Amino acid sequence: MITAERKPLEEILSYIEPYDRILLVGCNECVTVCAAGGRKEVALLSSALQMARMKEGKTLGVTELTLERQCDPEYVEELVQSIDRADAVVSMACGCGVQEVARRFKEVPVFPAVNTKFMGASERQGVWAERCQGCGDCLLGLTGGICPIARCSKRLLNGPCGGSTNGKCEISPDVDCAWQLIWDRLKALGLEDRYEDIAEPKDWRTSRDGGPRRIIREDLAS
Repeated sequence: MITAERKPLEEILSYIEPYDRILLVGCNECVTVCAAGGRKEVALLSSALQMARMKEGKTLGVTELTLERQCDPEYVEELVQSIDRADAVVSMACGCGVQEVARRFKEVPVFPAVNTKFMGASERQGVWAERCQGCGDCLLGLTGGICPIARCSKRLLNGPCGGSTNGKCEISPDVDCAWQLIWDRLKALGLEDRYEDIAEPKDWRTSRDGGPRRIIREDLAS
């Protein structure tokens, strides 16, 4: 899932400083799971923003809404009923959702309330870790289901660097060496020979190097 965390309150306040009425919009998808922008977080941020304004002797009108998803036009359309009552929109969705709301409502400023971090997985309660960078050419079938692009600090494709020590990355003793994890996984599967296969230089044109990406399913596109 896409993971995110809320921006500092002071930054959000700076965005909305000129405005008296905002539409604060949450999202029921990834940002709800990582407790950054769901219904609960919308209510908490709404209260914090209004209290901050009150300390300045001012008032702030906040309309709270939480959509099923902000990255889909069909759900963003639900904002039509409320958009006219707002001077600005504050979105608690990931960057995709913020951009979709801004695309639909070009006449209203739209500001992000969270920082989108990465595509990750839950390690334990309240902890998420990066697992995928969306490179467009997945290597997991060759590396035992462990991504060397997202999980190796140097994105190495052919084994660990010289800084790996006791299964840990040189950047921190708290970071596992991705290639140690790959070796352990391949060994457990009886696929150790695969570790010696030399990966060719990666074609990064499938990644961000080729500009904004798009997927088109001809059987679904209209």
